Amino acid sequence: MRVLLTGGGTAGHINPALAIAEIVSRNAPGSEILFVGVRGGKEEELVPRAGYRLCYVRSMGIRRSLSPANIRAVWLALTSPYSRQTTRILEDFRPDIVIGTGGYACWPITAAAARRGIPTALHESNARPGLAVRRLQKKVDRIWTNFDVTAEQLRVRRGVVRVGNPLRGEFGAVSPGAARRELELPAGARCILSFGGSLGAEPLNAAVLDMMARLAAEHPDWVFLHASGQRDAAHTRAEFSARGLEARPGCRLTEYIYDMPRCMAAADLVISRAGAMTLSELARMGKACILVPSPHVVDDHQYHNARALADAGAAMLVEESALPGGALADAVETLLGDPARMRRMEQAIAGFAGPDANRLIWRQICELTGSAAGVRPAAPAGAGT
Repeated sequence: MRVLLTGGGTAGHINPALAIAEIVSRNAPGSEILFVGVRGGKEEELVPRAGYRLCYVRSMGIRRSLSPANIRAVWLALTSPYSRQTTRILEDFRPDIVIGTGGYACWPITAAAARRGIPTALHESNARPGLAVRRLQKKVDRIWTNFDVTAEQLRVRRGVVRVGNPLRGEFGAVSPGAARRELELPAGARCILSFGGSLGAEPLNAAVLDMMARLAAEHPDWVFLHASGQRDAAHTRAEFSARGLEARPGCRLTEYIYDMPRCMAAADLVISRAGAMTLSELARMGKACILVPSPHVVDDHQYHNARALADAGAAMLVEESALPGGALADAVETLLGDPARMRRMEQAIAGFAGPDANRLIWRQICELTGSAAGVRPAAPAGAGT
């Protein structure tokens, strides 16, 4: 089987594609897998690191304002599906199926593939479909969703199937004890994992450093693992050093967490934004969490995600506006000081784990390509092509 995966810009679009690549590799050993993205996106780092080949098309995100960059983005949106760069990828690779996971990177190649009659599918992890999915909805053969409500916001009904969010097999594969040993955490230490996405979030970074400075002194046996994200990495590292946190063995700072399944398994408590993929991972792992939804996303969908979990006792919600007042440190102390509440949260969030997305997506791929759904399962494959 020859599978072309496309999507990118941020890890939220890339990780579902990597999970789908793993699904294909496990179920159809020997399949050829190609990723298509844009230069400058997080895919430039994550896809080759996972062992897959990556090609590029020209595309830009369309902003909600008039600007020279926006004019260029609209021009590329109109012309890139017909460009020689895009069509050559399809002609050279000859995919049996093209699967997009959102973001402006997936528009050119998916539109071009649909025009050529190649089977196409899109996966939308968020409740509200993104611009690329909305523009492609009448062109593709399938739209796979994580939420039931997504279908209500699409103009098409045929081919829309709820499958949940695909997750890499590493989630749940490593026991907490093994993960803690591999991360060299002290025996009996409480571990707090925090991150704000692949690009980062400046307000969350500042609040986490405040929290570390306060709680690391009060609880020297706690371990803090934080990923700053790419955009604010230099400033966060400088502040981390200026506060003397480098000298505290329990405080660890990195730009990006590449072994998230291991770090999440080791954590007693997770602090994160409330994007759909992150919530699926937390539910799969059954992790108590503090959610700080981004107030800068369309339709405030992260807040509604976090609110739903908080109302069910599956998470604690801290709004970004409360961060400067020390709300994050207070929330961490409150939860880690109440083990019974932590256990209830872990049980509650596990109930939000979606359907068996990996199995359902594989079945859909087989239907679209005319392949046998019973292709021999194989041991997890670490690389693609």
